This record gives sequence, structure tokens and C-alpha cells, in this order.
Amino acid sequence: MIQERIEQKKARILEYVGLIKNLQDDCPARFDTDPVYRGALLHYLYLTADSCIALAILTIKLKALRPPQTYSEAFYILGTNRIIDPDFANSFARIAGFRNFLAHDYETVDGRQICNYLFSGLDEVEEYISRIEQAVNRPE
Repeated sequence: MIQERIEQKKARILEYVGLIKNLQDDCPARFDTDPVYRGALLHYLYLTADSCIALAILTIKLKALRPPQTYSEAFYILGTNRIIDPDFANSFARIAGFRNFLAHDYETVDGRQICNYLFSGLDEVEEYISRIEQAVNRPE
């Protein structure tokens, strides 16, 4: 059951990443002038970040690890238990803060920062999915 939910979550994240990639052209200009574009982009970024957190929590459940107390702690737990590389886990944990920022401070979003994040952040999301796939499929 958890394994199936993990597969569904991975597929959904990759779907969101694809949608965001389709929105990258002329990002700074469109972000500032097109409220529908801005809303779609922020929504898919939020869904991506939130789903990455959910995937971490599902992986923790699958591996029967202690439950996290915070969103970012989920990634630290994955790193500490070598489910994913600890350095990568510590770096990627900032996605939890990004999710919270999008959820609560979206009115203060700087379009240039968001657009710059897209180019590096999406690669990290895809790397995260790859690392989770390796960990989940790795024999105990």
C-alpha cells in the first residue's frame, strides 16, 4: 500500500515538474505582468514542494523510521538513516521552508527569485526522485 502511494507521489511530482518546465519561457516578464501565469506557477511550485515532503514521509513510513516532527526533519531523517545521501538531504531540506513560504508569504514573492529558483530547483527535485527510487528499490 505504501509502495503504491510512493509510486503515485513520484509520478505526480514529475508531472508538476513537467508543467513548471513548460512555464519557464520568459518567466520574469510573464511573472510580473500575467496574474494567471503567476498563479499557475506558484501553485505548481507549491504542489511540487508539498509532494516532495509527502514523499519523504511515505518513505520514512515504508522504512519504519521514526516520524518527523517538522517537514524539514523528514529530509534529515532520510539522510541520517542513509536512505538518501546525508549532504543532499540536508541541502534539499530547504524545500520545506520554500513550501512554507509559498503557503504563507506568497504575496511577498519576488518574481526574479522564483524564476531563478526554477532553473536549479527543478534539477534537484528530479535528483531527489531518483535517489528515493534507488532507496525504495534497494534490498534491505
